[in-house]
Amino acid sequence: MTLARTAFFRKRILAVALAGVASPALAQGAPAPSAAQPDYLGIIADLQRQIDELKATVSELQAERQAAAAAPVAAPPVMAQAAPSPPPAAPVTAASPAPQVADASPKKGKAWYEKLQLRGYTQLRLNTIVSGDADAPAGVSRLRTIGDGDVRSGNNFSFRRVRLVLQGDVSDYLSLYLQADMASAVSNQSVGERREGFAQLRDAYADVFPTKDKSFRIRLGQSKIPYGWENMQSSSNRLALDRSDGINTGAPSERDIGIVAYYTPDHVQDIWDRLGKDGQKLFGNYGAFGLGAFNGQGTNRTETNDNVMIVGLATWPFELDALGLEGQVLELGGSFYRNRINPEIRTGGVSPIDYKDNRIGVHAILYPQPFGLQAEWNWGRGPEFNPVTGRIEERPINGGYVQAMARVRRSPLGPFYPFARWQYYRGGFKAATNAPRLETEELEFGLEFLPTPALELTVTYGFASRKEADERRFGQAEGELLRIQAQWNY
Repeated sequence: MTLARTAFFRKRILAVALAGVASPALAQGAPAPSAAQPDYLGIIADLQRQIDELKATVSELQAERQAAAAAPVAAPPVMAQAAPSPPPAAPVTAASPAPQVADASPKKGKAWYEKLQLRGYTQLRLNTIVSGDADAPAGVSRLRTIGDGDVRSGNNFSFRRVRLVLQGDVSDYLSLYLQADMASAVSNQSVGERREGFAQLRDAYADVFPTKDKSFRIRLGQSKIPYGWENMQSSSNRLALDRSDGINTGAPSERDIGIVAYYTPDHVQDIWDRLGKDGQKLFGNYGAFGLGAFNGQGTNRTETNDNVMIVGLATWPFELDALGLEGQVLELGGSFYRNRINPEIRTGGVSPIDYKDNRIGVHAILYPQPFGLQAEWNWGRGPEFNPVTGRIEERPINGGYVQAMARVRRSPLGPFYPFARWQYYRGGFKAATNAPRLETEELEFGLEFLPTPALELTVTYGFASRKEADERRFGQAEGELLRIQAQWNY
């Protein structure tokens, strides 16, 4: 029933009622006609009949209005200015709840490209060889590291990483991740001189989620090889400036093209979420279990054989509240890989022989609350240059690290982490030309400050004994290193 019709019937009823009341009064005040008196009973009966008809019509219209209100309807059209103002709405009672009116223009969800997130971080370093073998004659090892090519004589400031990440959900079942590094260096630009600041692809993958809870994912593209806890941990979260030689030589640059499946039970994800909110340095967006297949030749290197690298990882956090260590978490796990690789050779290209490259490792992390420990070790066989025979051979590897750390949540300079790490490695380095042998032993002390969440300052001092990653140089280089890093996150 429209507002106009309701007003019309109300006016009509009022007019009829007034007419019925006014007629007898007017008749009494008028002079008596000569004719016979009017039939007042008939007039009253006629008025009563009209009133009954109007009541029936009103009741019928009210029933129609109630039936229309029971179903969702679009918002009423705007009334013309000349239309009479509608009467105030009747109060809503428990017996007659107010109808829910459907939104005539529902909000449209964001397109997938509007959900993309752009972020990254930059690391600026100052490396100084305080004492020791900064330089040496040909054939003798100099103090160098495989984790940072700017640990050398004559160097001052350098960018270690300039990362930019584009990521987001394409749908409930697919997300993408793209990362580039703008601080890569290339050689042989001018008779062997290095050039800095080149962009290089680091990650380019899509995650496929078969279920909406996202506990299981399939990762397609170039991504991290799930071998070694420290390898999986982002360099933006790691305390030590570089990964250890013993673990990182298994997967140099940590990435390759392939497919990998990750699974994380809800219980494990809940523990990691709690640790993440607490500010702990986790190992990243990976599963408690991972199994994958990759090319096996290394990051941004062309595949050279039909073999695939099979990799597996398992890690599990244990809450230690039952032992009286409230909030403490101990994480244990291990990883393995089986592979065949063709190392680069000094004469150019890659070796025509593909060598066995197999490893197995274990890890343990006691998160600092406020004190913690972290350790990894691995064993296996891989390609290594033998200076006696002058050939690359399959030889054993052995190495890892132990790290002690603490977390101070509050100080005048903000939160900070003191740490100390000892690392050891004996074995080949498959990512370098001719797979030279490394002999590393290093003790490093460090302190990381967080003046603001967007800025991290790290200072380390190390005592190193290293064989340079060049099969043409022999002996151990020794010395002390002072290293300072500023990292800003965006």
